[in-house]
Amino acid sequence: MTTGPAATTHTLDVPGAVLAYDVREAAGPASGPPLLLVGSPMGATGFGTLRTHFPDRVVVTYDPRGVERSTVARDTEPATPRTHADDLHRLVTALGTGPVDVFASSGGAVNALAWVAAHPDDVATLVAHEPPLPSVLPDAAEATAAMRAVHDTYVRAGWGHAMAAFVALVAHEGPVPADWARRPATDPAAFGMPTHDDGSRDDPLLGVNMRTLPPYELEVDALRAAPTRVVVAVGEESGETLAARAARAVAAVLGGEAVVLPGDHSGFLGGEYGQTGDPERFGLALRALLAD
Repeated sequence: MTTGPAATTHTLDVPGAVLAYDVREAAGPASGPPLLLVGSPMGATGFGTLRTHFPDRVVVTYDPRGVERSTVARDTEPATPRTHADDLHRLVTALGTGPVDVFASSGGAVNALAWVAAHPDDVATLVAHEPPLPSVLPDAAEATAAMRAVHDTYVRAGWGHAMAAFVALVAHEGPVPADWARRPATDPAAFGMPTHDDGSRDDPLLGVNMRTLPPYELEVDALRAAPTRVVVAVGEESGETLAARAARAVAAVLGGEAVVLPGDHSGFLGGEYGQTGDPERFGLALRALLAD
């Protein structure tokens, strides 16, 4: 795949933060509305491979507040999905293009669902890929407690211990057991992670998302009333992991079924962050899905 035209990088002041975002123009006449690629806490870097599948679109990527190039003002409250929704609304307003298409994955998919609920005229089509939203699950209380326990581990013991707990949770298949949050801590060394605490507490996944995402409740009525075409997607290899189960549950609550895309939760990655999914098949499938 060609990389297409070079990106132009911009910044946008929003309440409590400064966002960095990149705009890549289409190689020729654009075949559809701009395409915004959204992750959380993953930033623009994570979409390096996926964006190459859309040379005929204006493609916009950004770093959520507190991630990579985007900054957060000191003493700002931790960002919630509604905070990110407001940021995305301001970003699209700054673009001045009218409604955009959106592919959003993981925590970004939760934020995008909150965005469509609050500002439905911003988005023409949203593909929400594996939103890890515990509130839609039958085991919502257990899943919420497990995610919060990851954050508590981070505060208490640092990055290595918390990341080990996170990996164990996201790899677990099936309902989260009631005692999960009380189980003995996962050994970071088993995952090749540091056992010492370096004292830092600025990781956006462990320090913020694991605290602020679980309480968010899907705004079903607003999403059903929105003019936006909302497509919930799940990876064909994701099994019964928390994010896959949540994707199917969100789709069911909205009155449909999740669309299956290649790979797993990382299906679109092509080596970014050391992870490689099935990016060629994923890109083709996403193109077809957005063209429907």
